[in-house]
Amino acid sequence: MDPFLILALLGMGCFGGFAAGLLGIGGGMILVPFITMVLTSRGVPDALVVHMAIATSLATIMFTSLSSVRAHHKHGAVVWRIVALLAPGILLGSVIGPWIGKQMNASTLAWFFGAFVAFSATQMLINKKPAAARELPGTAGMFGMGGLIGILAGLVGAGGGFISVPFMTWCNVRIHNAVATSAALGFPIAFAGTIANVFYGWGEPGLPDYSLGFIYVPALAIIVAASVMTAPLGARTAHRMPVRQLQKVFAVLLYALAAYMFWKAAT
Repeated sequence: MDPFLILALLGMGCFGGFAAGLLGIGGGMILVPFITMVLTSRGVPDALVVHMAIATSLATIMFTSLSSVRAHHKHGAVVWRIVALLAPGILLGSVIGPWIGKQMNASTLAWFFGAFVAFSATQMLINKKPAAARELPGTAGMFGMGGLIGILAGLVGAGGGFISVPFMTWCNVRIHNAVATSAALGFPIAFAGTIANVFYGWGEPGLPDYSLGFIYVPALAIIVAASVMTAPLGARTAHRMPVRQLQKVFAVLLYALAAYMFWKAAT
């Protein structure tokens, strides 16, 4: 890789890690479009670019999740009982999500990703919180919700925070606890999804050198090196200041990234 590309990946990692710690979103929705640009510049076939970007993004969340959740845990904000109830469904869903993604062609997957990011940006921009009106469901309900979170997160290469945080706040979990718990959920999502993407992509024709299944290892290593340093900073920021203004900035950025993915899908 040339030095400019390495610096670009380091910048992505810093920004994605900060977003993961701040908002509990895993950073994937920010990273996927940028990794798509990087892989396109490396001459990766169009049929593989989006699949590899999503898989590589998901793999980075294993590391950013551990880094950010450590900072949240120091504040006593992670509700580990919720993590334990959601994790089994998440593990199953995170294997199914990449399988669904593999059945889609690159254009369809890019359209789906762009639509999901645009929806998430709108949700962040309007900041409409569901009324806290009920308790968490029972074991079966939590398993089902975990499965849904895992499928969508594995499909778009994100940490699932845009589903898990609203779900938890709807169930009367405080927002800071919901963000911290969502960060903890990023690890089982990424772990299962990464294994699935290695398996589903193994031996796929046209993969670039230094690929592990659908995961592009050089990009993974550089992004992780930066993101693990900034994820705790984002987590500390989430506990020290209102994040509403930063949410608006992230929402505008997500709209721009969604537009890029729509363009990629159409070309």
